[in-house]
Amino acid sequence: MTRVIFVSANGEDRSEVDAAPGQRLLEVAQADGQPLEGTCEGQMACSTCHVIVDAADFAKLPRASEMEEDLLDLASHVSRTSRLACQIHLEEGLDSLTVRMPGAARNMQGR
Repeated sequence: MTRVIFVSANGEDRSEVDAAPGQRLLEVAQADGQPLEGTCEGQMACSTCHVIVDAADFAKLPRASEMEEDLLDLASHVSRTSRLACQIHLEEGLDSLTVRMPGAARNMQGR
C-alpha cells in the first residue's frame, strides 16, 4: 500500500489515505472527496486533475510526457512540481506521496 496525503489549497486541511499499487491518483483523490474534477475521466484531454506534488516526492515519480506538460501549460496555479493526477499511477515501493490541491482549476477544453 501507498500512503497518499492530500493537502488543501490553503494548506490547512490534510487527508491521509491508503491506496493499492496500480491505482491512479485521480481515482484515489476522487474517492477521498478531493476537489479534482477530472472532466475527461482520465483520458489526458483536460487539465482539471492538476495537483502540485511535494518537492520531496516529485523525483520519485516517472517524468511527465510531453503531452502532459502541454496540458499543464493550460492549468491554473502551475508550479515546477505540477502533474496531472490521471497520469500518476501509484507503484509498488512508493511509500508515500504528498500532493496539494491548486488554488483553482481551469479547463481550457471548454467541456
